[in-house]
Amino acid sequence: MLAFKYIAFHYIRYFIIILTALVLFLVGFDYIGGAEKLDISANLLLIYVVYKTFYAIDMLLPLSLIFAMISTKIFLIRSNALVSFYSLGYSRVDILKPFVAVSSAVIILFISLHAISNFARADEMAKNIRKNAQYLSPTRDLFFTYKDKFVYFSRMLPLQESAENIRVFSFIDNSLKEVLVASSARYRNDAWYIDAADIITKPEDISFDSLGMRVSEQNNLEILHGFRPKMLDQVYEGKVDFTIRDAIDAYMLLKEQNINTSIVKSSLYKIFVYPLFVPSLIVIIFFFVPVSVRFLNVTLFSFAAIISSLVVWAILFTLIELSSHKTISSELGIIAPAFLLFLVALRQWRTYRLAT
Repeated sequence: MLAFKYIAFHYIRYFIIILTALVLFLVGFDYIGGAEKLDISANLLLIYVVYKTFYAIDMLLPLSLIFAMISTKIFLIRSNALVSFYSLGYSRVDILKPFVAVSSAVIILFISLHAISNFARADEMAKNIRKNAQYLSPTRDLFFTYKDKFVYFSRMLPLQESAENIRVFSFIDNSLKEVLVASSARYRNDAWYIDAADIITKPEDISFDSLGMRVSEQNNLEILHGFRPKMLDQVYEGKVDFTIRDAIDAYMLLKEQNINTSIVKSSLYKIFVYPLFVPSLIVIIFFFVPVSVRFLNVTLFSFAAIISSLVVWAILFTLIELSSHKTISSELGIIAPAFLLFLVALRQWRTYRLAT
């Protein structure tokens, strides 16, 4: 228990220091590189920096956990604390447990942030502030299907949860039945409300004797139950950064309509599966480290461990991007590498556990 607390304390300390340093570097570099384009008010500039910070944490937190493990292990070696723990009867697995426990707890917290906030969309919001001086840019010319209807929004405002110039085309047996035309709609209580709309109805039989098109006005209409503005914006604009709720709702929606769900699955795998490579890589790297400075060149090991971690992280990040753009399947690009790392880590854990 003494070793667990001691190692966990130093691991958390190094993690906070490294994550803070990496985030400050990334945000500072971004600000310096684009300062001339940020012609916005002071409060928007502050919000922009906050969103960029969230984005940097989202991208760099897994890597910081690995770097913190390497730093903590080097600290234990240089201070001879590692040798002392082994002399007191602690095994390699006992020393490894704090790293796995803390990193797993941080990863669970990291995943939870995607469920309770717009953490995943921070980069999108920062880009919108830079480009349009607002968090979410209006989505224009949105055209999508819903059951037996085709829906067109000329302009949708996700923040205001409203849309302008709406057209809803209703079909029966692949034949156009009626068209709903409205100037605006608002989203509330899980549905889109229209104060007033014109309904253009096509006659059943088009002939010289038919009465022609009928136009009627209706008030207080409800359409598109369950189509939340942010989900519409993400799904039909082809964006890949979903919150957990948006991703689950989008998956169910697309599945119901027999539409390809690969992008949404990729987003869910990125949230739930991708971060799990961290404990696996920590286990793999840990067992390569000797117990004393007499058996290794600390500088050379640190360099090799950091480069190896960066290479693995870069490969996983590249595979995620390929999966998000449907170049490869999300199962092959995200689940398979994470599972492979887990198998290697499990093999090493069992080997050294049996050896002790």
